[in-house]
Amino acid sequence: MIVRKEPVYVRRRRVAALVLVVVLTLLAYGLGRLAGTSAATATPQQTQHRSTPTTSATSRATATHSTATSSTSSHPTTSPSLTGVPGPSDRTTMVRVARLTGGLTSKSVVASKQGQVFAQNMMYSHTISVFAPDGTLRRTIADGVDLAKYGVAGHPGTSKGAPVEMAFSPDGKTAWVSNYAMYGRNFSPEGRDACTSAKGISDSYVYRIDTTSYAIERVVRVGAVPKYVAVTPDGSKVLVTNWCSMDLSVIDARTAKVVATVPLQGAHPRGIAVSPDSHVAYVAIMGSDKVMTVDLRTDAARPFAHTGDGPRHVVISADGRTIYVTNNGSGTVSAVDAKTGTVKRSVKVGHEPRSMALSSDGRALYVVNYDDATVDKLRTSDLTVVQQVRTDAHPIGITYEPTRKTVWVACYGGSILLFDDSRVRSA
Repeated sequence: MIVRKEPVYVRRRRVAALVLVVVLTLLAYGLGRLAGTSAATATPQQTQHRSTPTTSATSRATATHSTATSSTSSHPTTSPSLTGVPGPSDRTTMVRVARLTGGLTSKSVVASKQGQVFAQNMMYSHTISVFAPDGTLRRTIADGVDLAKYGVAGHPGTSKGAPVEMAFSPDGKTAWVSNYAMYGRNFSPEGRDACTSAKGISDSYVYRIDTTSYAIERVVRVGAVPKYVAVTPDGSKVLVTNWCSMDLSVIDARTAKVVATVPLQGAHPRGIAVSPDSHVAYVAIMGSDKVMTVDLRTDAARPFAHTGDGPRHVVISADGRTIYVTNNGSGTVSAVDAKTGTVKRSVKVGHEPRSMALSSDGRALYVVNYDDATVDKLRTSDLTVVQQVRTDAHPIGITYEPTRKTVWVACYGGSILLFDDSRVRSA
C-alpha cells in the first residue's frame, strides 16, 4: 500500500485554518461576556426607563383607538420618562404618557375611586366612552333610549341624549350622567348657552348607569339644560344644576326620583361641591360672581361668597374646610373658607379656567385653561402655580385617576391626554 504524503503547504494551510477557528471562537466568547457584563451593570434608572409604563400605556391606547398616537401633539410636553421617586403631589412633575383619540368629543372626563373613567361625548357623538385606568377602552355606551320602556309617555321611538357631565356613587357601582338636551319625538330644540329662562326648552334627563353591565337602568327627568352632577358623600342624593331652569334638582339615589327642586338666585348655575357630612352643597352661579350654598336638610339656598367673574367649577378639600372655585371671566382660582365664605386667596391662572381636579392626597389642584390650551398645577397650601403643561386645543374637562396617579384632560377637539403625576423627577 502506498501512502501519499501531503505537501508541506497543504499542512500549513490546515494548521492556519484551525488556529483561525480557535481565535474567532475565543473572540466571540469574549464579546458575549462583555455584553452580559454591560447588561448586568446597567443603572437602575436605565433599567426602569426601558420598562417604562409610558410605552405600554400608549400602546394600549393606540390599539384601542385606530387614530390614537404616542407622538406628542403640536404642543410638546416634557419627555415621557417615568424615572424618579414617588412623592407627595405638590412635589411631583406631570409627564404626558398617552393621547387617546377616535370617536371622542368629550365635554367632561371623570374617574372613580376604583379607577374607572367615563368620558361624556355630548351630542356630537351621542356616546359615553368608558376606560380602564391605563387608557384601554372598555365600552362605548350609546345615549339612545326608548323612554316608554322607562315609564315615560309622549316620546315614542328612540330618543337620544347629549351626555355632558357625570358623577360616580361612592362605591363606584353607579354612574349618574346628565344630558344637555334630548333629541326625539316631541322634544323642543335644545336650549342656548345664553338662555334667560326655561321657556320654550324641554326638560332633559339624567341617566343612572350600572358600571358593571353598562346598562342604562333608570332615567330621571330634571330641568332644562342640566349641566353638572354631584353625588353626596353618603351616597343618598344626586344633585343636578339646570342651566336654563336656573335651579337645582335633588334626586333620591335609591328611588331615582326628584325629591326637591331648589330655585337659585342667578343665571346659569353650574359646578357643585358637597361637604363631607353631606349637609351642604356649594353651587357656582356662572352668570354672576357668586357661589351659593344649599342646605340639603332644608333645601334652603342662600348667597355664600363672591369669588370673581363667572364662577364655573367648585371642588372641596377632604377635610371640608376649603372650597376652590374657578372664575372663568376673571381668569382666577379662589380658595374660600367653607364655613364663613371668606375668600382666603385668589391667584391668576390662564385664560378661561374651566374644570378642576384635586389630587388624592389633597396637595395639588389641576386647572384646565380653555383659551390657552394649558393645565396649571397649583399647590393647595398657598395656591402657587408649580407647573404648567401644554394640551391640545380647548381643554374642557379634567380628572385625577387615583389608582395610577394620572391626570386625564379632555380636549374639545377630540382627544384625551393622560399625564403621569406620580413621581418626583430631577430637572
